[in-house]
Formats: sequence, C-alpha cells, structure tokens
Amino acid sequence: MENKYAGILFLPHRVSALRSGRGRANYAAQFSPFAALAGYEGIVRETERYTEYRPELDENEKIRIGSMLALILGRTGGNDEITVTYFVADILKPGGAYVTLKGTVKSFDAIRRVIVFTDGTEIPVEDILAVDADIFNLYMFDGA
Repeated sequence: MENKYAGILFLPHRVSALRSGRGRANYAAQFSPFAALAGYEGIVRETERYTEYRPELDENEKIRIGSMLALILGRTGGNDEITVTYFVADILKPGGAYVTLKGTVKSFDAIRRVIVFTDGTEIPVEDILAVDADIFNLYMFDGA
C-alpha cells in the first residue's frame, strides 16, 4: 500500500511572511484546564470580607457632634488637632468601615456639608460618628 501523502511528506515547513507565529508559551495556553466556575473564588473571597453596618445616631448625638464641630470651626486661626471617627461606605457590598482620622480642619463647605482637612481629606458631616479634641477640655465640653 502506497502513502498518498508521500509527495509532500518531507517538504520544509511553510512560514508565513505576513503573520508572526505564536511563541511556545501561547501554544500551552490552548491546552489549559477548563474553569467551569470562572471567577467563583473571587466571589467567595468578596462574600467573606467583613463590613460594618452604618449606625444610626439619635438626635441628641447629632446635636452634640454639631456643637463640637461648630466650636472647632468657629475658632479663628485655630490650628486645633481633632480626631474624627466616621463611616466610609463600601462600594462593592452593603455596609462599610469605621475610619479614624487625626488632623487639622482647614475649612467647612456649607453647600456640600463637608469638612475639609489640611491634608485634603473631605468628610461629609452626616458620616461623622464621633469628634474629639483637646480644646473641648478647655471649655469643659460635655456635649450637652
């Protein structure tokens, strides 16, 4: 029995002048295992990530925080360092995290209701959970 491909069996391999060939690493990619649940591990990790729930402050606590901020913002030329604990919402899932920042207040944007610190950090007033500063001790501020 004669081989019908005998005429082309030992011809040199043809290489295209227009297209470059794949590297050895790219040949292996076509044989990579099939992932039926692509992205599943990332979803599980995201679900495991812990977030806090946003607390609801009562009216008295809101008034107390507002009074403390008014005192800080009302001081002319004050370079008082304050510590603010505020809530930052998570962009991927419900909840978020509590963040504490220590710094000096630069200004207050009344239109956006945002406190601006000297380092450029902006904190919305409605996200503030607690305020503390040494200046409150001078005024014997009890928050009432």
